[in-house]
Amino acid sequence: MERLSLERELKENAYPGRGIVIGLSEDGTKAVTAYFIMGRSSNSRNRVFVEEGEGIRTQAFDPSKLEDPSLIIYAPVRVLEDKTIVTNGDQTDTIYSGMKAGQTFEQSLREREFEPDAPNYTPRISGILRVSEGSYSYGMSILKSNNGNPEACNRFCFAYKNPVAGEGHFIHTYMHDGNPLPSFEGEPKLVGINGDIDGFTDMIWNSLNEENKVSLFVRYIDIKTGIYQTKIVNRNK
Repeated sequence: MERLSLERELKENAYPGRGIVIGLSEDGTKAVTAYFIMGRSSNSRNRVFVEEGEGIRTQAFDPSKLEDPSLIIYAPVRVLEDKTIVTNGDQTDTIYSGMKAGQTFEQSLREREFEPDAPNYTPRISGILRVSEGSYSYGMSILKSNNGNPEACNRFCFAYKNPVAGEGHFIHTYMHDGNPLPSFEGEPKLVGINGDIDGFTDMIWNSLNEENKVSLFVRYIDIKTGIYQTKIVNRNK
């Protein structure tokens, strides 16, 4: 698989929707993840990321303008022991509860489907990073309608063991802008992971469409110690 430029992938797509990146830093010492949200409606754009415990939560920037919170207010990131869960919806809590009860990442997602937002039927994308005593692996998942047919849910899971330094995978909800929005197709894209947390954060934020970007979360986790650094960027301030 050809390794793509994450910067180019973002700059050349005005509306990838919500996206998850997971990989390994160039020096091989940090587990890396990023999650961004975009929005076309005023309700979707009226959000910020805020820290909550070891994770984050979406929050209305102006509560008086919040319309329907059902698909836009959730915890995108939660931490369970040595596992960091990153998703684009409330399936974060489903994965957290399932794994706490002894299920695997894949098993915990079996009771969920794509979002009920006809006619888009937005895919649920999810990721998990496992960092423990110097070892690191990660997984990704997408739950999507069968070519826009809400009667059928297609489930795809991907596992990555022994990640390569300077490489990661990128999955997002939409192929591009449209009405209805076309769901992501194929397996997660192989992309380069470049720079420290500041440079990586700046690159992603500056590459997202200026009109549609809303918020960005980036975390670098030291594989040996588990100590992490987090960066949050919100358009609304």
